[in-house]
Amino acid sequence: MKRSLSLLTFSALAGATPAVAADLAVTVEVPRLTVAEYHKPYVSIWIENPADATAAGTLAVWYDAGSKEDKGVKWLKDMRQWWRKAGRTMSFPADGISGATRAPGPQKLVFSGAKGALKDLKPGQYNLVVEAAREVGGQEAVRVPFVWGKPGKPATAKGATEVGAVTVAVK
Repeated sequence: MKRSLSLLTFSALAGATPAVAADLAVTVEVPRLTVAEYHKPYVSIWIENPADATAAGTLAVWYDAGSKEDKGVKWLKDMRQWWRKAGRTMSFPADGISGATRAPGPQKLVFSGAKGALKDLKPGQYNLVVEAAREVGGQEAVRVPFVWGKPGKPATAKGATEVGAVTVAVK
């Protein structure tokens, strides 16, 4: 009888909590710009609640993490939208989030729904935001709407200068 009750209790609890076992596949194109002085961009990839534009979590931040005396951190504030909403409250380097700047070309990433910012994300409508800032360059943010918790067709948006094509797919 105890075994049946435990199994029944477990089944009821498991059914009461909707589990989202999904991954977020993201491709970010870092454009190669033909300028006199090219620097790889600092990039933040984060999730935004579209209703109130608040940050739901940071997925990745690419910056000059290897600079002496960690001087790369001081330039993170150039990614102004992310910095105001999420970055200034973080400590760097951030485990599982911080990484080196990336070379031009498509950058393919997969974020596990079981870890980090996605772990506690409730199913619903969100924006994936990719913001880039470059030394001796510009700053740009690209938003791609997606539905978390429901696999669907990939969504794509393209920046004008500092960010190329961004594709998001819930898998």
